[in-house]
Amino acid sequence: MTTLYKKEIMAVNVDTVYQRVLSIANKEQRGYITPQEFNLLANQAQLEIFEQYFYDLNQFSRLPGNDTRHADMVTTLEEKISLFEQTADIVGTSTMTLPTDLYKLSTILYKGVEAEKVTQKDLLYIKKSPLTHPTADRPIFIRDNDSIEVYYDNTFTKTTATADVDVHYIKKPVTAKWAYVYVDTNSSAYNSAPLFDSSNKVDFELHISEEPNLVIKILELAGVIIKQPDLYQIADKEEIQTIQQEKQ
Repeated sequence: MTTLYKKEIMAVNVDTVYQRVLSIANKEQRGYITPQEFNLLANQAQLEIFEQYFYDLNQFSRLPGNDTRHADMVTTLEEKISLFEQTADIVGTSTMTLPTDLYKLSTILYKGVEAEKVTQKDLLYIKKSPLTHPTADRPIFIRDNDSIEVYYDNTFTKTTATADVDVHYIKKPVTAKWAYVYVDTNSSAYNSAPLFDSSNKVDFELHISEEPNLVIKILELAGVIIKQPDLYQIADKEEIQTIQQEKQ
Protein backbone atom coordinates (compact mmCIF):
# COMPACT_ATOMS: atom_id res chain seq x y z
CA MET A 1 0.00 0.00 0.00
CA THR A 2 1.38 3.38 -1.01
CA THR A 3 0.19 6.46 0.84
CA LEU A 4 -0.70 9.22 -1.61
CA TYR A 5 -1.60 11.84 0.95
CA LYS A 6 -0.87 11.86 4.66
CA LYS A 7 -1.76 14.53 7.17
CA GLU A 8 0.69 15.51 9.85
CA ILE A 9 -0.94 14.81 13.20
CA MET A 10 -0.29 17.07 16.17
CA ALA A 11 1.04 14.52 18.62
CA VAL A 12 0.67 14.53 22.40
CA ASN A 13 4.02 13.93 24.08
CA VAL A 14 3.93 10.49 25.69
CA ASP A 15 6.51 11.40 28.36
CA THR A 16 4.55 14.46 29.46
CA VAL A 17 1.44 12.34 29.95
CA TYR A 18 3.37 9.60 31.75
CA GLN A 19 4.97 12.04 34.20
CA ARG A 20 1.63 13.67 34.99
CA VAL A 21 -0.03 10.30 35.52
CA LEU A 22 2.79 9.21 37.86
CA SER A 23 2.66 12.51 39.72
CA ILE A 24 -1.03 12.12 40.51
CA ALA A 25 -0.87 8.38 41.15
CA ASN A 26 2.06 8.72 43.53
CA LYS A 27 0.51 11.60 45.43
CA GLU A 28 -0.32 10.45 48.95
CA GLN A 29 1.27 7.09 48.04
CA ARG A 30 -1.64 5.82 45.97
CA GLY A 31 0.58 3.43 44.03
CA TYR A 32 3.11 3.10 41.24
CA ILE A 33 2.33 2.48 37.58
CA THR A 34 5.06 0.59 35.74
CA PRO A 35 6.03 1.53 32.17
CA GLN A 36 4.51 -1.72 30.91
CA GLU A 37 1.23 -0.96 32.66
CA PHE A 38 1.29 2.62 31.42
CA ASN A 39 1.78 1.60 27.78
CA LEU A 40 -1.07 -0.86 28.00
CA LEU A 41 -3.42 1.63 29.67
CA ALA A 42 -2.28 4.50 27.48
CA ASN A 43 -3.27 2.80 24.26
CA GLN A 44 -6.58 1.67 25.70
CA ALA A 45 -7.24 5.28 26.73
CA GLN A 46 -6.19 6.64 23.34
CA LEU A 47 -8.48 4.22 21.52
CA GLU A 48 -11.45 5.02 23.78
CA ILE A 49 -10.99 8.77 23.24
CA PHE A 50 -10.62 8.25 19.48
CA GLU A 51 -13.71 6.06 19.16
CA GLN A 52 -15.73 8.50 21.29
CA TYR A 53 -15.28 11.14 18.58
CA PHE A 54 -17.70 9.33 16.30
CA TYR A 55 -20.37 8.81 18.96
CA ASP A 56 -20.10 12.44 20.04
CA LEU A 57 -20.22 13.68 16.45
CA ASN A 58 -23.44 11.77 15.92
CA GLN A 59 -24.91 13.26 19.12
CA PHE A 60 -23.83 16.87 18.56
CA SER A 61 -24.86 16.78 14.89
CA ARG A 62 -28.47 16.55 16.07
CA LEU A 63 -28.20 19.74 18.13
CA PRO A 64 -28.37 23.36 16.90
CA GLY A 65 -24.97 24.70 15.89
CA ASN A 66 -23.01 27.45 17.58
CA ASP A 67 -22.36 30.73 15.76
CA THR A 68 -18.85 30.83 17.21
CA ARG A 69 -16.84 28.49 15.01
CA HIS A 70 -14.19 27.59 17.59
CA ALA A 71 -16.83 26.80 20.22
CA ASP A 72 -18.95 24.60 17.96
CA MET A 73 -18.56 20.96 19.03
CA VAL A 74 -19.31 19.54 15.59
CA THR A 75 -16.55 21.69 14.08
CA THR A 76 -14.17 20.71 16.87
CA LEU A 77 -14.84 16.99 16.49
CA GLU A 78 -14.56 17.13 12.71
CA GLU A 79 -11.20 18.86 13.10
CA LYS A 80 -9.95 16.12 15.42
CA ILE A 81 -11.18 13.35 13.13
CA SER A 82 -9.79 15.04 10.02
CA LEU A 83 -6.27 14.53 11.35
CA PHE A 84 -6.72 10.82 10.66
CA GLU A 85 -8.05 11.15 7.11
CA GLN A 86 -5.81 9.43 4.60
CA THR A 87 -5.73 8.79 0.86
CA ALA A 88 -3.85 5.81 -0.52
CA ASP A 89 -3.74 3.37 -3.40
CA ILE A 90 -4.25 -0.32 -2.70
CA VAL A 91 -2.54 -3.52 -3.67
CA GLY A 92 -3.76 -6.75 -5.22
CA THR A 93 -5.21 -7.96 -8.50
CA SER A 94 -8.92 -8.67 -8.82
CA THR A 95 -9.24 -8.65 -5.03
CA MET A 96 -7.52 -5.60 -3.56
CA THR A 97 -6.25 -5.39 0.00
CA LEU A 98 -7.25 -2.35 2.03
CA PRO A 99 -4.70 -0.43 4.16
CA THR A 100 -3.81 -2.25 7.38
CA ASP A 101 -4.31 0.88 9.49
CA LEU A 102 -7.87 1.45 8.23
CA TYR A 103 -10.46 2.28 10.89
CA LYS A 104 -13.36 3.58 8.81
CA LEU A 105 -13.70 3.45 5.04
CA SER A 106 -14.81 6.78 3.57
CA THR A 107 -14.72 6.57 -0.23
CA ILE A 108 -13.46 4.32 -3.02
CA LEU A 109 -12.56 6.09 -6.27
CA TYR A 110 -12.19 4.40 -9.65
CA LYS A 111 -10.25 6.70 -12.01
CA GLY A 112 -11.42 9.66 -9.93
CA VAL A 113 -15.08 8.59 -9.90
CA GLU A 114 -16.70 7.60 -6.60
CA ALA A 115 -17.72 3.94 -6.56
CA GLU A 116 -20.96 2.84 -4.91
CA LYS A 117 -20.74 0.18 -2.23
CA VAL A 118 -23.02 -2.82 -2.81
CA THR A 119 -23.53 -6.15 -1.09
CA GLN A 120 -23.23 -9.58 -2.66
CA LYS A 121 -27.02 -9.76 -2.66
CA ASP A 122 -27.26 -6.37 -4.37
CA LEU A 123 -24.81 -7.58 -7.02
CA LEU A 124 -27.12 -10.43 -7.98
CA TYR A 125 -29.98 -8.00 -8.70
CA ILE A 126 -27.67 -5.54 -10.48
CA LYS A 127 -26.51 -8.28 -12.86
CA LYS A 128 -30.11 -9.07 -13.79
CA SER A 129 -30.94 -5.52 -14.87
CA PRO A 130 -28.92 -3.94 -17.73
CA LEU A 131 -30.00 -0.49 -16.55
CA THR A 132 -28.11 -0.92 -13.29
CA HIS A 133 -24.93 -2.44 -14.70
CA PRO A 134 -21.76 -0.65 -13.59
CA THR A 135 -19.90 1.62 -15.97
CA ALA A 136 -16.71 3.67 -15.84
CA ASP A 137 -18.91 6.63 -14.85
CA ARG A 138 -20.84 4.57 -12.30
CA PRO A 139 -18.48 1.98 -10.78
CA ILE A 140 -19.42 -0.25 -7.85
CA PHE A 141 -17.45 -2.17 -5.25
CA ILE A 142 -17.94 -4.99 -2.78
CA ARG A 143 -16.10 -5.11 0.51
CA ASP A 144 -15.10 -8.34 2.23
CA ASN A 145 -13.45 -7.49 5.57
CA ASP A 146 -9.99 -6.22 4.59
CA SER A 147 -10.36 -6.34 0.80
CA ILE A 148 -12.56 -4.96 -1.99
CA GLU A 149 -13.55 -5.84 -5.56
CA VAL A 150 -14.28 -3.01 -8.02
CA TYR A 151 -16.52 -3.42 -11.09
CA TYR A 152 -16.64 -0.86 -13.89
CA ASP A 153 -18.37 -2.35 -16.97
CA ASN A 154 -21.35 -4.43 -18.06
CA THR A 155 -19.25 -7.61 -18.22
CA PHE A 156 -18.65 -7.23 -14.50
CA THR A 157 -14.92 -7.36 -14.97
CA LYS A 158 -13.01 -6.74 -11.79
CA THR A 159 -10.43 -4.01 -12.14
CA THR A 160 -6.88 -5.29 -11.80
CA ALA A 161 -5.11 -1.95 -12.21
CA THR A 162 -4.44 -0.78 -8.68
CA ALA A 163 -3.30 2.59 -9.99
CA ASP A 164 -6.91 3.20 -11.05
CA VAL A 165 -8.27 2.75 -7.51
CA ASP A 166 -7.80 5.15 -4.59
CA VAL A 167 -9.14 4.70 -1.10
CA HIS A 168 -10.07 7.54 1.25
CA TYR A 169 -10.27 6.40 4.84
CA ILE A 170 -9.84 7.23 8.50
CA LYS A 171 -6.82 5.53 9.98
CA LYS A 172 -6.35 4.09 13.44
CA PRO A 173 -4.10 5.92 15.92
CA VAL A 174 -0.59 4.51 16.12
CA THR A 175 0.35 2.50 19.19
CA ALA A 176 1.84 4.93 21.71
CA LYS A 177 4.94 3.85 23.60
CA TRP A 178 6.80 5.22 26.60
CA ALA A 179 10.17 3.71 25.68
CA TYR A 180 12.75 3.16 28.38
CA VAL A 181 16.07 1.63 29.32
CA TYR A 182 17.38 0.67 32.74
CA VAL A 183 19.93 2.95 34.36
CA ASP A 184 21.90 0.11 35.89
CA THR A 185 22.21 -2.59 33.27
CA ASN A 186 23.94 -4.92 35.73
CA SER A 187 21.07 -5.05 38.17
CA SER A 188 17.72 -6.69 38.04
CA ALA A 189 14.93 -4.86 36.23
CA TYR A 190 13.10 -4.87 39.53
CA ASN A 191 15.92 -3.08 41.31
CA SER A 192 16.81 -0.39 38.76
CA ALA A 193 14.80 2.63 37.69
CA PRO A 194 13.62 2.89 34.08
CA LEU A 195 15.03 5.86 32.20
CA PHE A 196 13.02 7.48 29.41
CA ASP A 197 14.38 6.63 25.95
CA SER A 198 13.30 9.53 23.73
CA SER A 199 14.88 7.99 20.63
CA ASN A 200 12.43 5.09 20.65
CA LYS A 201 9.30 6.76 22.02
CA VAL A 202 6.02 6.86 20.10
CA ASP A 203 3.81 9.82 20.97
CA PHE A 204 0.03 9.71 21.16
CA GLU A 205 -1.49 10.35 17.76
CA LEU A 206 -4.28 12.59 18.98
CA HIS A 207 -5.04 16.29 18.79
CA ILE A 208 -2.85 18.24 21.20
CA SER A 209 -5.96 19.34 23.16
CA GLU A 210 -6.51 15.72 24.26
CA GLU A 211 -3.57 15.73 26.67
CA PRO A 212 -5.72 16.36 29.81
CA ASN A 213 -8.25 13.76 28.69
CA LEU A 214 -5.50 11.18 28.22
CA VAL A 215 -4.24 11.77 31.76
CA ILE A 216 -7.74 11.46 33.18
CA LYS A 217 -8.60 8.34 31.20
CA ILE A 218 -5.34 6.57 32.06
CA LEU A 219 -5.82 7.36 35.75
CA GLU A 220 -9.32 5.90 35.60
CA LEU A 221 -7.98 2.66 34.16
CA ALA A 222 -4.99 2.63 36.51
CA GLY A 223 -7.25 3.04 39.54
CA VAL A 224 -8.76 -0.34 38.82
CA ILE A 225 -5.42 -2.09 38.22
CA ILE A 226 -3.60 -0.80 41.30
CA LYS A 227 -6.78 -1.17 43.36
CA GLN A 228 -7.06 2.45 44.37
CA PRO A 229 -10.73 3.42 43.98
CA ASP A 230 -10.05 6.97 45.14
CA LEU A 231 -7.71 7.43 42.17
CA TYR A 232 -10.48 6.29 39.87
CA GLN A 233 -12.95 8.62 41.58
CA ILE A 234 -10.64 11.63 41.21
CA ALA A 235 -10.15 10.95 37.52
CA ASP A 236 -13.83 10.18 37.00
CA LYS A 237 -14.83 13.47 38.64
CA GLU A 238 -12.47 15.37 36.35
CA GLU A 239 -13.89 13.60 33.29
CA ILE A 240 -17.49 14.38 34.26
CA GLN A 241 -16.63 18.06 34.70
CA THR A 242 -14.96 18.10 31.28
CA ILE A 243 -17.98 16.50 29.60
CA GLN A 244 -20.35 18.94 31.30
CA GLN A 245 -18.29 21.89 30.11
CA GLU A 246 -18.34 20.58 26.53
CA LYS A 247 -22.11 20.14 26.53
CA GLN A 248 -23.01 23.51 28.00
